[in-house]
Amino acid sequence: MGTEAILQQPYLLRAMHEWMTDNGHTPYLIVDATEAGVQVPAEHVRDGKITLNVSYAAVRGLELGNDGVSFEARFAGQPFRVYVPVAAVRGIYARETGRGMIFSPEENPDDVQDPGAGPASGDDTSARRGSHLKVVK
Repeated sequence: MGTEAILQQPYLLRAMHEWMTDNGHTPYLIVDATEAGVQVPAEHVRDGKITLNVSYAAVRGLELGNDGVSFEARFAGQPFRVYVPVAAVRGIYARETGRGMIFSPEENPDDVQDPGAGPASGDDTSARRGSHLKVVK
């Protein structure tokens, strides 16, 4: 494996989007619009966040890639090419049920330790951090 691991978040996004679509639900993304690289219509951003309908009926050319989410959509009748880096996605949920997944901002890849390298000096291996994922009902 190379030195750069692919993050889990894009895989989880694709899986949740597929699950919601297969069940006839409307997937919505929660996006931190203050993150670098986010291209969304600024007039629809509230408190630094924007919620986007990413159903196939609402967008054209949806791409859920490892680096980002992109598509074309209309906002107040005006076409707009949206791009959201994966790191800016804070969650995905189904409009009809509210079920989905919330993501925390990703750790800096330089801070992630190789699991086979053992603990860094001063680390207590008995103290485990909880998951950064939260269940949304």
